[in-house]
Amino acid sequence: MRNYDFAPLWRSSIGFDRMFDLINNTQLLEGQDHYPPYDIVRTGEDAYRISLAVAGFSPDDITVTAQQNLLTVAGRKTEEKTATSGQDVLYRGISARSFERKFSLEDHVEVEKATHENGLLQIDLVRRIPEAMKPRRIDIATGRDARKGEKPKAVDRPGEEMRIAS
Repeated sequence: MRNYDFAPLWRSSIGFDRMFDLINNTQLLEGQDHYPPYDIVRTGEDAYRISLAVAGFSPDDITVTAQQNLLTVAGRKTEEKTATSGQDVLYRGISARSFERKFSLEDHVEVEKATHENGLLQIDLVRRIPEAMKPRRIDIATGRDARKGEKPKAVDRPGEEMRIAS
């Protein structure tokens, strides 16, 4: 069990409490079961896909719940159909035990869709940053503009030339 001392960072960073807590709570993940196996893939600049191997589970047996900063995937197998049809299972090699897997999400990551095909549950995620939070260039007023009390306009976006008011 390892805890990190973030005291030097507290002096110059604001609003990173959640990130520090995530780093300190990594030992909670060490005790987590590794079932079902999964992949996390970046499919675009702001798009991700989580693929879980859920062989033996139907879409009705799986629940996907998205809350703020947390995605929970749970599987609960319904009563085996072969038991009611009079068949005896001689060997069970396909695991169908219940599971619950949790994923921490960044503030602006949303679940776009979930699909179930060929024993894989695929959850597509997208990061949607509000326009107000995207980087923007600020005009810098000088001399007479600053004395007149005119406020600089923030109209430029990254990649464009920055204009300096004179």
